[in-house]
Amino acid sequence: MPPTDDKLLLKAIRREAVPRRPLWIMRQAGRYLPEYREFRSKHSFKELAGEAELAAEVTLMPLKRYPLDAAIVFADIMSPMPSLGIEFDFDPGPVVANPIRDRAGIERLRRPAPAEIAPEVIEALKLTRAALPKSTALLGFCGAPWTLAAYLVEGRGAKDFPTLRAFAAAEPELLDALLARLSSLMGEYLKLQAAAGADAVQIFDSWAGLLSRASWERLIRPHLTKLLTTIGEAGIPRILFLQNAPHLMDAYASLPAEVLGVDWRVDLPDLKRRYPERAVQGNLEPAILTAGPEATRIAANELLASTPARGHIVNLGHGILPQTPLASVAALVEAVHSEEL
Repeated sequence: MPPTDDKLLLKAIRREAVPRRPLWIMRQAGRYLPEYREFRSKHSFKELAGEAELAAEVTLMPLKRYPLDAAIVFADIMSPMPSLGIEFDFDPGPVVANPIRDRAGIERLRRPAPAEIAPEVIEALKLTRAALPKSTALLGFCGAPWTLAAYLVEGRGAKDFPTLRAFAAAEPELLDALLARLSSLMGEYLKLQAAAGADAVQIFDSWAGLLSRASWERLIRPHLTKLLTTIGEAGIPRILFLQNAPHLMDAYASLPAEVLGVDWRVDLPDLKRRYPERAVQGNLEPAILTAGPEATRIAANELLASTPARGHIVNLGHGILPQTPLASVAALVEAVHSEEL
């Protein structure tokens, strides 16, 4: 049977005709919102992401201000890591207590039952879905295996992740074992998210650009292909987001995902022309929004004019910046809603 879900985002993912392009914003439930900042004055980030009721409330915050076409569950890419027995905190990004640098570190990883994989995220999705209008899509997400491994091996975010890259060179078999475990866990995690109400999922690969194309093909492709295939076989629409890796764009375009999400460094109209069978997502430069509503309106209209509408989900090229004026977000919404297709 053909799909019957008429959510605007899902129609765009399927590259169907839409009355206007769908819009959501990466990190839309975040620090540019005064109500979120007020929440953060009372709760740590770990508390907000770790308690389902709080996470659902934060997920819904931007939808109460703006008529966005999707909510994305408030969580962190590290949320499922405790199910492996990995302890971490935030300072402000993830800090892993015992980085994985040897075989013993991989052998210590637990093999969790499905119910142990970030149950707070699964519950937050259920609560959010119950509160959302039927016409609004709900997105789940996860970190790609390599991006998760970056934090597990390096121990925290670092410029160019030198420890990770050295580990990849010195211990390729151990890295392969770690990526296999992460790929399997993320496949299960995303299926749980879909069962809890997520209409589609986004896989964030934030650090793939650290690698050459040859290293990516050898180390990363098999695991990312497995993860995406697992999700596709479960019938879950896939958005694959690639950050700061234009040299890998063609490689990612060859992977099985319905949507390619790209940062602002990529020429989106050119990508759309070269891969007409794919939907695309993006890719306004986030800093433009900090320049105010008029600059935002101009940039948004340029993006709409240059990128074919069918199969285009409007978004930023990365997360919205904390200093973004609310008026700029309103201007972006108005520009997208004003387009006549």
